[in-house]
Amino acid sequence: MIEPSYELYRQLGLYQRDLETFQVHTIYENNRTFDADNNHCINCHNYQNYSTRRMLFHVRAKHGGTVFVEDGKAHKMDMKADSVLSNSVYPSWHPTRNWVVFSSNQTGQAFYMANHEKIDVVDYGSDLIFYDADKRQLSNILKTDTYLETFPCWSPDGKKIYYCAAYVPEFANTTTEQRINLITQICKNVRYNLMSITFDPATRTFGAPVVEYDAVAQGKSVAVPRVSPDGKYVLFTLADFGQFHIWHKSSDLYVKNLETDSVYALQATNSPAVDSYHSWSSNGRWMVFSSRRDDGSYTRPYIAYFDRQGKGHKAFLLPQEDPEQNILLTKSYNVPELTRDAVRISADELKECIYADDKAQKVTYK
Repeated sequence: MIEPSYELYRQLGLYQRDLETFQVHTIYENNRTFDADNNHCINCHNYQNYSTRRMLFHVRAKHGGTVFVEDGKAHKMDMKADSVLSNSVYPSWHPTRNWVVFSSNQTGQAFYMANHEKIDVVDYGSDLIFYDADKRQLSNILKTDTYLETFPCWSPDGKKIYYCAAYVPEFANTTTEQRINLITQICKNVRYNLMSITFDPATRTFGAPVVEYDAVAQGKSVAVPRVSPDGKYVLFTLADFGQFHIWHKSSDLYVKNLETDSVYALQATNSPAVDSYHSWSSNGRWMVFSSRRDDGSYTRPYIAYFDRQGKGHKAFLLPQEDPEQNILLTKSYNVPELTRDAVRISADELKECIYADDKAQKVTYK
């Protein structure tokens, strides 16, 4: 949870809520009181196959790195490598193997002078990278100048990766500084398609990119694809442009039926306001997603039923023991994830790992 601000983070944390009760436990908080010398951001938490046995999250600024938790033990990795574009960012853990696919993003902000939406988060570079967590090796999957690839997601059988890609021909033969200047000028014209690429686990090789849904041809842009546990549907957000749809009022939830190739909106689930980041339940019958439908500013978690016919039903706000908590809490819920079990490692153990900068291990590139 984090304040809905775009200027600077301060206190934020990772928390877990038991959906059978109202119990909330802290996984980790960066600061209980502000500490400028140790202030850091935590983000992009991810779990393997709906289990907390393997999880990860990033730490930015002070004590930076990526924290991996495996069987209750934490270690921090320095994920930078000379042959990789930038930091590892949006993750997806292979459903059975100790492999993670990340996007590697160079990210900035664009501020509007006269617009209902005051800010956008934009990429001026992004690739896909593969991480072997056993060997602690990193390698490139897709490394291109004129395409922005982001938000990778494994299929349930671990043989395909879905992701988003935008073609930006203006980026050809440009420097980083030139791309930064360009993206602020053209960001409203940058749109992403839903893509896929096959994967052979035996050889750890990838196939050629395939367009799964040509959103660009519809004047739209895809973000955050997630495949249902039965492998029949891809759930994603669709908006007018860009990929950071939490800031886009046009953002709605859509699905692609992988058996019929039909693409459609979840009409009963969506709202006129922002509906964005989402996660499936392990049985594929429920989804949780972040929405700003209440007041337009605070992001709150909504839950919706998804039936066997591929229809999303009316969403409801995460119940609280005190209903006023949803109004009085001055925090936004960010990146809701559904898991079958609880995170067991303590906040103190995670803090010890994060603050031990001298113990962070460096990845190797292959």
